[in-house]
Amino acid sequence: MNTAKLELAAQRCREAQAALDAALVDLRSEAAAVVREGGDVGEVARITGWKRRYVRGLAKGVKGG
Repeated sequence: MNTAKLELAAQRCREAQAALDAALVDLRSEAAAVVREGGDVGEVARITGWKRRYVRGLAKGVKGG
């Protein structure tokens, strides 16, 4: 049984998940920064697809939004 393709797919999946995790950290950070700098919570919510309450929580530094 040859598992080379399976191993490659698993590695690609791990790498993609790591990239997604890093992108989410960046997105949360940038969203919080925009609101802290006086940006519109509604606009941030529209762009990110998050609820306004979550965005406000990020800006306040509440863990999990």
